[in-house]
Amino acid sequence: MSEAAVWAALADVKDPEIPPVSIVDMGMVHRVLVQRGDTGIVRVRVEIVPTFVGCPALGIIRRDVVSRLRALDGVGEVEVDFVLDPSWSSDRITPEGRERLRSFGIAPPPCASEARPLISLAEAPACPYCGSLDTHLENLFGPTACRSIYYCDGCHQPFEGMKAI
Repeated sequence: MSEAAVWAALADVKDPEIPPVSIVDMGMVHRVLVQRGDTGIVRVRVEIVPTFVGCPALGIIRRDVVSRLRALDGVGEVEVDFVLDPSWSSDRITPEGRERLRSFGIAPPPCASEARPLISLAEAPACPYCGSLDTHLENLFGPTACRSIYYCDGCHQPFEGMKAI
């Protein structure tokens, strides 16, 4: 059992709130440790950085990680620890994750080099459906603390935008 095999398996674990995006895509997996015991049984420890400390989906993520990794040959024990240092930021989202967010209808957050202060909300993200920049903020508060609601004046679609953190 290799660390690479564990990372590949973790890429199958989906974010419970955004199914096309994995916890690896979201940059939530901080560290993977693989240890082979004297009996040949493999112990895997996964450190996960929550996107939000009070996230109600952490129990689901733990369950899904344990279930997926126990399905690997030779894995006997799986430990999942949620760590707060380093803290999660939207810069941890992979390029694939950003594209998957877009394909799900969520405008990905800008990278740190592109981020603007919250006061500059007039600069809404591009529409994930048509790519138009003719968009505007409808509501700062979306279905979760990390998303806002926008409207595209190009294709007339409402969409969610992930906040830069």
